[in-house]
Amino acid sequence: MQNTLVLILFCLLSGKLIAADPVKYEKADKQVLESVFEALKTKKDASTAELVVATGMQFLNTPYVAHTLESEKEELIINLRELDCTTFAENCIAIARTIKNGQPTFENFTNQLQQLRYRHGKIAEYPSRLHYFSDWIYENAQNGAIKDVSKQVCNTPFPLQVDFMSSHPDSYKQLKQNSAWVEEMKTIEAAISQRTMYYIPVEKVEEVESQLKSGDIIGITTSVKGLDMTHVGILIKVNGRIHLMHASSKLMKVVISEEPLSEYLKGGKSNTGIMVARPE
Repeated sequence: MQNTLVLILFCLLSGKLIAADPVKYEKADKQVLESVFEALKTKKDASTAELVVATGMQFLNTPYVAHTLESEKEELIINLRELDCTTFAENCIAIARTIKNGQPTFENFTNQLQQLRYRHGKIAEYPSRLHYFSDWIYENAQNGAIKDVSKQVCNTPFPLQVDFMSSHPDSYKQLKQNSAWVEEMKTIEAAISQRTMYYIPVEKVEEVESQLKSGDIIGITTSVKGLDMTHVGILIKVNGRIHLMHASSKLMKVVISEEPLSEYLKGGKSNTGIMVARPE
């Protein structure tokens, strides 16, 4: 049975009681987090990227489960027992940043995760979540959590035109039930589509592999109309080659790809390339 924790912060200067956004989690999620903190306690001086990889290794074989963030009310959902591709990468960088700032607590982790997951770190309603991963990269580059290095690695503009969510509202429970949110998503999609962003085409990935680093977060770009990306993962170097550590919907768990990234990408018919976010 899930518990809903409302984190309470005391504002001593004003003498007022301020309630933070609600956090939904289970006791087991806290236990998982504490075990990761314990396993990585000697690595606090490592870089954020190194911590992202080390954290990802702690989640190997964790079951893949989709739609764990969906609930009646938009709130910060913590689920470290079941991961999809985005929540895997997102949780890893949030944990890494929590360890890096020297305050490995549940409360600090939830704050880091909220900053990554929501536009301007503010939970409003369903549209406030960063649903498109190109939007996730853009917003988190703005707040300093990551650096978008796609242009630096391969100066190739990405044809960014997103409208999938507003065009397919019946595929999203929240949008199906709320036409106002569909209109809000249209506005968000229009803003995203006006941005100039860059990517590394599939055929260029092996050529620029030396510029990719362990700990980089990647989004796999797609040819599916109205979408920007269809998969997310963390890069990791294995025997001198860059591989993908990710929550696999095919293998139904967190794994490291058997083949190098460049070969893995060729296995998906709709894969067109990658965008690369480097942890700061």
